[in-house]
Amino acid sequence: MNIFRLAGDMTHLASVLVLLLKIHTIKSCAGVSLKTQELYAIVFATRYLDIFTSFYSIYNTLMKLIFLGSSFSIVWYMRYHKTVPRTYDREQDTFRHWFLVLPCLLLALLIHEKFTFLEVLWTFSLYLEAVAILPQLVLLQRTRNIDNLTGQYIFLLGGYRGLYILNWIYRYFTEPHFVHWITWIAGLVQTLLYADFFYYYFQSWKNNKKLQLPA
Repeated sequence: MNIFRLAGDMTHLASVLVLLLKIHTIKSCAGVSLKTQELYAIVFATRYLDIFTSFYSIYNTLMKLIFLGSSFSIVWYMRYHKTVPRTYDREQDTFRHWFLVLPCLLLALLIHEKFTFLEVLWTFSLYLEAVAILPQLVLLQRTRNIDNLTGQYIFLLGGYRGLYILNWIYRYFTEPHFVHWITWIAGLVQTLLYADFFYYYFQSWKNNKKLQLPA
């Protein structure tokens, strides 16, 4: 554990709390892509299967349970809650997200560190997480107007990945034989997808204007 890893985990946790705050308190999921949330639920469900087979630390187990529980809670709210689904913009959130799942699974079967059931699923979760934000970004480009909580959620989500890259750089220089190309490349791809959003986020902050993405 180092400061970059801890900061990344806390930023990731903050992003989830911001989204849950919006959905639970305001009873609105306007501007939030259900497709992206379903992909994240798959990511965590396949990544954290080792919770049943391995124990690393209380912190590690607790974070896994939080991300598993929160991801499925968000999907439940957006699909089955009495009032929240009414605010879901299903006409704009039309990205065919299931088409991302199969290529990621095939890639994990072909490119992995070890050919075991848990390792392939873990690798699959890395590939899928790298592109899971795409439906959300497409939705924001279509709707253009982004409320503060949704903007903060995506900013924190991108920030978490950026901090993890700093964590990998730190570990590369401080730990012998720390080389994980699959994790690094997937994380870099994921971070690059946020680049356009970050540009307009900082522009809106600098000019004190409402965040809007170009159509």
